[in-house]
Amino acid sequence: MRCYILKLSVFLMFAKFAVPVFAENHRLLSQYQEIPLIQKAVEEFIYSHSVSPSGEVKAEVGQIDKRITLPKCARLEPFMPPGSRLWGKTSVGVRCNEHVSWTIYVQAEVKVMANVLHIARPVTRDQTIDYGDIALQIVNLTQMPEGVLTEYMQAVGKIAVMNLTSGQPLRGNMLRAPYVILRGQNVKLQVKGQGFSVSSEGQALADAAEGQVVQVRNPSGRIISGFARHNSIVEVNP
Repeated sequence: MRCYILKLSVFLMFAKFAVPVFAENHRLLSQYQEIPLIQKAVEEFIYSHSVSPSGEVKAEVGQIDKRITLPKCARLEPFMPPGSRLWGKTSVGVRCNEHVSWTIYVQAEVKVMANVLHIARPVTRDQTIDYGDIALQIVNLTQMPEGVLTEYMQAVGKIAVMNLTSGQPLRGNMLRAPYVILRGQNVKLQVKGQGFSVSSEGQALADAAEGQVVQVRNPSGRIISGFARHNSIVEVNP
């Protein structure tokens, strides 16, 4: 019985000192900014400022050192530091300019998941791209090179300008439009204006796709520039 009373006395004595200490710690913690709220503000900022018509945006906010103590802020203001953008690995600033003033930078990663055309089987230079040569794969656009193609219509019917290997992401500069005018080909020069139309013959001096400028030598030896059209026509502005 005496032992029980002794233990109870020790417990009550500990509680007498522990409760004020706990209350003081709670009071101090309530004065500091909660780290999860900063991370949430960054995440909401990314989603509200990231618009990608070609894919789904996914945000991953990095960890913040929990030992950091910042005064509590009623209104957090996320912002983009100069030179940064919401693309791939980035940094988002969060500041408080109310009763206290502080700024913190949070690491984040912005992913844009979208369909990108990839080479499905080997393609040789000057080969016309068909549906069987390409396939869509969902990838992170922020890790892709510039100019990747995302729709079949952007590639089918185009001509490869280099050898392409299976699994390779397809970029616009790997393809060209098919030529409608070939070097050395006899073409018809057409000049159209308001109320008149003049035609003559000539010889193309280069290959050209639809709409490209091509030079033509007429029978008198004069070099004329015009726009390549189908049916061996070169359209010349009056």
